[in-house]
Amino acid sequence: MTPGLTPAQRSAALAAEARQLGFPRVGVVRPQPSVHIDGLQRWLAQGFEGDMAWMARPDAVERRASGTAGWSDVASIVVVAHSYAQDDPEGVPDDPSLGVIARYARGRDYHKIVKKRLLALLRWTQAQADSWGVAPVDGRAYVDTGPLLERELAQRAGLGWFGRNTMLIDPQAGSYFFIGALLLNVELEPSEPFVADRCGTCHSCLDACPTGALLGRDEHGAPIMDARRCISYLTIEHRGSIAEELRPLIGNRIYGCDICQEVCPWNQRFAESESCDPAYAPRGPEKQSLIELLEIALDESSWDAFSRGSAMRRVGRAGFARNVCIAIGNWAAASPTAAATAAETARSVLERAAADPSELVREHAAWALAHLTH
Repeated sequence: MTPGLTPAQRSAALAAEARQLGFPRVGVVRPQPSVHIDGLQRWLAQGFEGDMAWMARPDAVERRASGTAGWSDVASIVVVAHSYAQDDPEGVPDDPSLGVIARYARGRDYHKIVKKRLLALLRWTQAQADSWGVAPVDGRAYVDTGPLLERELAQRAGLGWFGRNTMLIDPQAGSYFFIGALLLNVELEPSEPFVADRCGTCHSCLDACPTGALLGRDEHGAPIMDARRCISYLTIEHRGSIAEELRPLIGNRIYGCDICQEVCPWNQRFAESESCDPAYAPRGPEKQSLIELLEIALDESSWDAFSRGSAMRRVGRAGFARNVCIAIGNWAAASPTAAATAAETARSVLERAAADPSELVREHAAWALAHLTH
């Protein structure tokens, strides 16, 4: 076996390969217990996780606290960023008759895209094992589905800071990026952490959140969100009926939100649509009417084709139809003109929704129909 490379040389070579694989920003951390686990536990104690009971499971909290996802052999964690920055189509979200889908979900499912490239990076690292003097190499790839606090890892890896909107913000690219983590049993040189908080006195995200889900920072400086009021949570993670007082605040956002990112000065100045990986470009028409979207959601085969390979599949057909019904009700409530147009064009599809096999769909269709008659 050759003498191999130093940890710093390995880190530099691995970062260069990661950039070749489409990860423009790369950092490395050593495994250590989470410094934010107390904040997570305080958040859970207030019930802010809502229906996401999996977050509060003791075993899940323990594994997140370990900082290693429960893998005892990890020596280094490579953290990568993958951009999904893209512009809204013309007229979206201002036209209440059109559905708004969060940027991250418009194309192919990011879990598969990022993990595939992380696994390619793992295979490349394994191919370097002899020349690096570290054979055998083993690893684990995680993209938003493992027991890791990815944003903490990314901050420690130098990729950004925690904004008031709870997103990780890169001062050169904004916050429209996914975070992936590759755990390796290889010693690498860690990156310098990002220690500054560059939100300053700005609170644009707090002011813009329609539902008041963003609660500022706690006494420890951690940004706090009440997920139970977050539009992304309501339209994706929440499985039941959406509270009537929150429905008008959702507007025409039918899957996810983005508002707290759209108003962020760092995104307005630095997030560039050119950096978006082509895999995240919209797979279908850039703009779709709420009527078309509800028709898709009311037909099992159409929904299957529409959601195949997309992160939107997570919400399920009934959940998506629920969201679109709310948006149609909000369209009708936007103005007298909008109400007249919605009544003329959306009534028949809402009446079909009101007879849907799902009680969830029927309830929200009835709510939307009531708005057509006002």
